[in-house]
Amino acid sequence: MTTSGLQLYSLVKENHTLEISLAEVDVPSPGPDEVIVRVEATPLNPSDLGLLFGPADMQTATVSGPVDRPVIRAEIPAHRMSAAATRLGNPIPVGNEGAGTVVAAGSSSAAQALMGKTVGVGAGGMYTQFRCVNADRCLVLLQGTTAAQAASCFVNPLTALAMVETMRNEGHTALVHTAAASNLGQMLNRLCLEEGIGLVNIVRNVKQESVLRDLGAGHVCNSTTDTFRDDLVSALVATGATLAFDAVGGGDLGNQILHGMELAASHGSSTYSHYGSGGNKQLYVYGRLDPSPTILKRNFGFSWGVGGWLLFQFMAKAGPERITELNTRIAADITTTFASHYAKEISLEEAVSLEAMSEYSRMATGEKFLITPHSRTVSC
Repeated sequence: MTTSGLQLYSLVKENHTLEISLAEVDVPSPGPDEVIVRVEATPLNPSDLGLLFGPADMQTATVSGPVDRPVIRAEIPAHRMSAAATRLGNPIPVGNEGAGTVVAAGSSSAAQALMGKTVGVGAGGMYTQFRCVNADRCLVLLQGTTAAQAASCFVNPLTALAMVETMRNEGHTALVHTAAASNLGQMLNRLCLEEGIGLVNIVRNVKQESVLRDLGAGHVCNSTTDTFRDDLVSALVATGATLAFDAVGGGDLGNQILHGMELAASHGSSTYSHYGSGGNKQLYVYGRLDPSPTILKRNFGFSWGVGGWLLFQFMAKAGPERITELNTRIAADITTTFASHYAKEISLEEAVSLEAMSEYSRMATGEKFLITPHSRTVSC
């Protein structure tokens, strides 16, 4: 095998500049419990973009260097530099997850057992051609599963399963999910249908409504329609959902959901309480598609909670044994329940281009990009 490969890095510099570049890095010899994965497919997730772009104003981005080694530079406003203090001067390899073939393995039996197999990896630094990881970080896939099919085997599938598990652990019986036509939203919809869980899907346009209805979704609410509040309350009454996961974050959508839960809880009740309904209503913000402030008007009684939710925190609480069980299910259903779809495939070089960045930075539903690190650069 080759002794070097390309790696994509994001660097915040002291001169208030973000620098995104490709570098040739040596491929190490694997330790006893390690393997070398030839990365063949890796997705561009919203969480990846947060690390890739950092606090920079990407409207100021420029490109320099040759086609096969482009360098993107963008300005970082002075008031945002404090948010990047811990990564200053430290080139960070980007990419949460991916999949590929094990091309070298250490001496341990666990590592040797993976030789030649297609595996999924969620170890960070996956926007690269070769990744050295511990064998226990690899998800062994069923025979016939391709790297492209398994590229998103970590973040979205585990998030969908974790949302359902969080629901059960906290005593709720149904869910609300925003940005629901995304790859994650489609997975969650299929999962809830399989397990008989009520799910209220919130989307932003008619096309997204159609995507979910075609998948059999029972409750789809379009937040841009005049009937959104009534539609939402009707869906909440039907499902009894008192837990919501919000990918949007900013604006008043979270407030509308909590208010809808309050209206649903009092539906048909003849009893008035100044403190609102007694059942707890919980909103978890797990994304920031809208970076503006989260607006809460507190028109939903006094029994409620709003907080952040991270997959990695769930994993830490669940423990390695439970995560292994969930990963086994993901591997079995990666082409069905947890299938992902991509709008475009690009090379590593294309990922570091202004044209591609202007597209994938929109984080638009149905426009997810897949990086294929060993493909040749073509025009975007």
